Amino acid sequence: MDLHAQAQAVLLLTAYLARPAQGEPRPLSPTEWGRFARWLKEREITPERLLRDDPAPLLDGWLDRTVTLERIQALLNRAGALGLAVEKWQRAGLWILIRADADYPGRLKRQLQAEAPPVLFGCGNRRLLDRGGIAVIGSRHASQDDLALTSRFGAAVAAQGLSVISGGARGVDETAMLGALAQEGTVVGVLADSLLRAATSAKFRPGLISGNLALLSPFNPEAGFEVGNAMARNKYIYCLADAAIVIAVDRERGGTWNGAVENLKHGWTPLWVKPHPNPASGNVELIRRGGRELPEDPGDLATLLIRESATASTRDARLGVESALDLIAEPAPAVLISPATLYPVADTTLDSLSFYQLFLRRLQALTAKTPVTDQELLTRLEISKPQLHAWLKRAMAEGQAIKLSKPVRYQWQAVRPKQVSLLTTPDAVSHP
Repeated sequence: MDLHAQAQAVLLLTAYLARPAQGEPRPLSPTEWGRFARWLKEREITPERLLRDDPAPLLDGWLDRTVTLERIQALLNRAGALGLAVEKWQRAGLWILIRADADYPGRLKRQLQAEAPPVLFGCGNRRLLDRGGIAVIGSRHASQDDLALTSRFGAAVAAQGLSVISGGARGVDETAMLGALAQEGTVVGVLADSLLRAATSAKFRPGLISGNLALLSPFNPEAGFEVGNAMARNKYIYCLADAAIVIAVDRERGGTWNGAVENLKHGWTPLWVKPHPNPASGNVELIRRGGRELPEDPGDLATLLIRESATASTRDARLGVESALDLIAEPAPAVLISPATLYPVADTTLDSLSFYQLFLRRLQALTAKTPVTDQELLTRLEISKPQLHAWLKRAMAEGQAIKLSKPVRYQWQAVRPKQVSLLTTPDAVSHP
């Protein structure tokens, strides 16, 4: 077992290592771990010291109604079970993150603070976890039309250089993920159960091998389905995303409904809902409760994120990062600079343009005479690489930019764009 000592201690205190037997101590919940970690931090006691030294003297003065000294000691005594479990998980290609690890998603810590899970299990590309993207969520029992739309949405998100974030359950979640992966897009799946089985599944294996997929779970990798776990993981999907789209939801019941209502209550991320003709549907009720009606033609999907960027930044600044739970310092999150901030606005007509339209103006100015590489554009525009490639792909599809080879360069080309609604069925699209 090659886990560092701090990770071993946190796992022993907060994770199920196997199916619990009668009478075994219950691991600390995220809230309980938050209280305990804060107390340790205030006394400059690192978790690994509880393994190295006698815990009793170290915890002198700790008093908590549910997190008793006896419970802590019993959890720490599971070292043998931990070694067997970790060896099995690592042989299957799984990795383990605790809050103090550099790869642990800062989005979860900023949004959930003490409620962020102390341990994450996963497989695949960890660099995708904090990249953001669009959460595509919906019922396990969605109609075939909704599933077809979901697949197109997954593909559209991938085509625009954004990640799909979903829950991995059959129905809308899995369809969105597979739709993005089919277009070589990036995907993050937050699973409520059976991570170990999913890691070896044929449908996810190509995405894991290519680095386009990350699967993660805050629960034991071998845990079966439990309603409570499915409900609890919903918040992690929303908190990892920059915006969320609900395709289909049963009114006032089920995990999709509860997760969407919880997101509306806490304001983790903007919630967009596919319109529905039935006024008694769950989709219509979510819109009534504050969800935004998904436009018939979202066009540049990045606009679903940008419209709320100022609010999200303000909220993150207000919440901050509760470093007591991390037990080590970590670098501040990177700031994405929008194209609108990169050059002076000389006339008031620019105020009405979208960020994508501003990007096109800047692209025209930079490449009208000489084509440039994507690296040169990144340097001049100071936006993220995924966002640049998403907008370049859209500009080329609309005929407003061309791609040259040997070496690869891009250049502005003045042609009026054509758009097709994502909500339109393929048969209804007219072709020249």
